Amino acid sequence: MRYNLGIDIGGTFTDLICVSSEGKTIVHKTLSTPQDSSVGFINGIREVADMSGEVFENFVSKIDTIVHGTTVATNALLTLKGAKTALITTKGFRDALEMRRGIREEQYNNHYKNVTPLAPRYLRFTVDERIDAEGKVLKKFQEKDLLPIIKKIKEENVESVAVCFMNSYKNPEHEKKALAFLRKHLSSPQSFANRQTLPVEQPGARPVFITASFEVLPSIRFYERVSTTVVSAFVGPIVAKYLDNLTHKLLEINFKGTLLIMQSNGGVVIPEQVKKNPAVTVLSGPAAAPTAGAFYAQLLGYKNCITVDMGGTSFDAAIVINNQCITSTEGSINRYRIALPSLDIITIGAGGGSIGWINEGGLLQMGPQSAGALPGPVCYERGGKIPACTDADLMLGYLNPDFFAGGKLKLNKSKAEKAIKNELASRLGLSVLETAAGMYRVINSNMAQGVREISVERGYDPREFLFIVAGGAGSIHSSEICKELEIPMFLVPNVSSIFCAAGMLLGDLKHDYIRSYFTSFKNLDRKKFLSLFNGMKEEGIHALLVEEGVSREHISFYPILDLRYLGQYHEVQLECEWDDVMNFNLSAIFEEFHKEHNRQFGYSLKEEGTELELINVRLRVTGKTERPKFLSSSTKSVSAESAIKEHREVYIPEKNQMKKVAVYDGDKPIFGTHLKGPCIIEKITTSVFVSESYDCVVDDFGSFIVYDKVKFPNGFSLNKNLIEANAD
Repeated sequence: MRYNLGIDIGGTFTDLICVSSEGKTIVHKTLSTPQDSSVGFINGIREVADMSGEVFENFVSKIDTIVHGTTVATNALLTLKGAKTALITTKGFRDALEMRRGIREEQYNNHYKNVTPLAPRYLRFTVDERIDAEGKVLKKFQEKDLLPIIKKIKEENVESVAVCFMNSYKNPEHEKKALAFLRKHLSSPQSFANRQTLPVEQPGARPVFITASFEVLPSIRFYERVSTTVVSAFVGPIVAKYLDNLTHKLLEINFKGTLLIMQSNGGVVIPEQVKKNPAVTVLSGPAAAPTAGAFYAQLLGYKNCITVDMGGTSFDAAIVINNQCITSTEGSINRYRIALPSLDIITIGAGGGSIGWINEGGLLQMGPQSAGALPGPVCYERGGKIPACTDADLMLGYLNPDFFAGGKLKLNKSKAEKAIKNELASRLGLSVLETAAGMYRVINSNMAQGVREISVERGYDPREFLFIVAGGAGSIHSSEICKELEIPMFLVPNVSSIFCAAGMLLGDLKHDYIRSYFTSFKNLDRKKFLSLFNGMKEEGIHALLVEEGVSREHISFYPILDLRYLGQYHEVQLECEWDDVMNFNLSAIFEEFHKEHNRQFGYSLKEEGTELELINVRLRVTGKTERPKFLSSSTKSVSAESAIKEHREVYIPEKNQMKKVAVYDGDKPIFGTHLKGPCIIEKITTSVFVSESYDCVVDDFGSFIVYDKVKFPNGFSLNKNLIEANAD
């Protein structure tokens, strides 16, 4: 028997999923170790080995692949605890990083302050070189100009250096020379790339992480390029050190399989690729959820889905179209611009730890402030004083105080009640129950708005999508979110509490490439156009074939064009057919652009014959990975009545009152059964609230399909794991 592991390290828990070659699945959560995340990583593997009944050494020897999502880069940006970073750029552009695009994010806020640059001004250096917009050298680069800069870098104990010259996307000659010279004099061979372990420092020398924009983002728009390069440099040493440490620990336990790292674009790569451009992991953890969503949607016969993940602090929402996760190059973390392709994920401050408060107008608010894991909600009894979402859920009966996390953490209901009364109810002039219900409604409304942002504001109708719920708290709130958005059905997967870890086992190897080619279509040079794609294709094939061992027949190519109508500022990223690009079939590309522009913005200029402009050409190269076998249960199902644990008073939003409902044991084999709402389905890792407007059916995988009674009056029937709606 062989094993594949998905491991997602969060702030409080490290989630693990182990799938055997026979399809047997082990799901586990262990405490994270923030002081050294790799410790919790190895601890989790040991605990999963115990659960499998295997001796640890034998278990490790049978692991083929470990796919890992890391928040190391994300946390470095959020906490601003990255490397001490310097920037070297073209003379006259020292302050471009701080000036950004010259547009204030909050135009009408007179108290607005710009984000603090990751490279402070005294560590931003310039050299007198210049390449024009056509790639011609106007002022030659002189290596000697770097000598005083290198001296200053050493004096200031700089840990990382970003190099970004004007128009280097057209001609990277100067950046390449600067990079080689800096690496030679700052003891940074290959900028940590192509290395399994950290270098042995020579006396008087210390390694410095160095990267350049032509390696990170060789595309037009200087601010986006310099910001992304500086982000990569800021997180680079932290990510490289973590991966080296993790690799070393895996070698110590004699792991001989393959370690893959989840990227922000939803694909996976080997650690050596991450070290070349660490910024690709900035959204490593959340990126796995849409990948898992696409898989579970397909099991039910759906191509489109919306995935949501409600954790302790945040609520993430993403969208999947035609089984493809939607990506964007407009991302930012903590207001720092990152123009690399990443999954289009909306994150808001709405989680189990989101605190309740009253604004200046006397209105109840929820979040975005969070109590986090420590001190956490009041009911955790870890020092929390301000009531949070979890406290409200407990008061409303959605949580069992004696069975939270399977009984590992007892919740104090009386303390939660007292905190809600003293901090909120007394000031609002409401009862504790009314206040808790208000907290529940407000946070549900906040999350519904997050879903609108990822769907309606992108031109999609959420009512046409399967709604997939993940995270320990999400399934308590999903009935009301769907009701507000008129979504007829939602799915709570059997692995919802470790959904991202499951998604990591489902991602393909993926590399994104970009080349800027700014021209109108009437001036498009066919030879140059095709040569750009063929060049990116060769890079991708080399990375997958040579470095990652993917066979040629498993490699696919997905071209993308950044297009706009002449005179527009923003462009549309249009996914094209590879054959249309290779055959220079512009008419097909034009037709698809007009359709996509009309879908996104409600109009097209096809009839007016407006000229199109090309900004960038992109190529996504993927290597197909072997999917784990998730088997449906072979265990004999039990009746719904035999799975009833108790009857408990819970808050029914439709009635605005408490009502005693059945509480089912969701960890029992109740496959194929229908559960009438309202009810609670209680699992060790999560609870599902089925409100009065919904019923639920359990599929053969142990996932819960909750559907609107009115919209599907005849219910659902399960047929080989495909849902057939019997709606009138």
